[in-house]
Amino acid sequence: MSEFDPTPKEPSKVLDLPAPDDGQESNLTPTSVAKTTIARWYAIQVASSCEKKVKATLEQRAVTLGVSNRILEIEIPQTPAVKLKKDGSRQSTEEKVFPGYVLVRMVLDEDTMMAVRSTPNVINFVGAEDRRATGKSRGHIKPRPLSRQEVDRIFKRAAEKKTVVKLDLIEGDQIIVTAGPFKDFQGEVIEVSGERSKLKALLSIFGRETPVELEFSQISKQN
Repeated sequence: MSEFDPTPKEPSKVLDLPAPDDGQESNLTPTSVAKTTIARWYAIQVASSCEKKVKATLEQRAVTLGVSNRILEIEIPQTPAVKLKKDGSRQSTEEKVFPGYVLVRMVLDEDTMMAVRSTPNVINFVGAEDRRATGKSRGHIKPRPLSRQEVDRIFKRAAEKKTVVKLDLIEGDQIIVTAGPFKDFQGEVIEVSGERSKLKALLSIFGRETPVELEFSQISKQN
């Protein structure tokens, strides 16, 4: 898993400046950006579960289209995760911090925008819509660079590497308790809290259904 590093990696001819602190849109047009060669981070919305495919394809296209000196970094913010399978086994994986988005550090100009937008499975840049003066059709999206605070927050969250526990469970699933004081009790899931790695289940205790909070590691899903 790659770690984020906001330190410039490109040649010195490219000026790497943070976006405005207030997160407002830049007043620079694509043409003026090309002249000043400012490299900034942009969020790209992509099709569901296509983040890695977009990253690999865009990296190749940047070289093919001759813009690899302006499309500098492509990142998928991720943190480590552990997935608990139905049989109780654990699988190490990675959890996307922002599913459906890829971050690109680039010099914004007509060529780099076209390279990104025409990449398969890319939906669009995150930005503000330039509304048309007439008609009901939607305008074009004007890419908005991420602010320094946004970039720092994303980097910090990815660098924390706090392991997330994922469980293939939803409300209504039947479970059996495998550890703890309620071992061998069976019940129905009524709430799942992935962030806390816990769930609530209705267990039949002394003939009455009682809500009990359990750790993910204490239960197994029944088929």
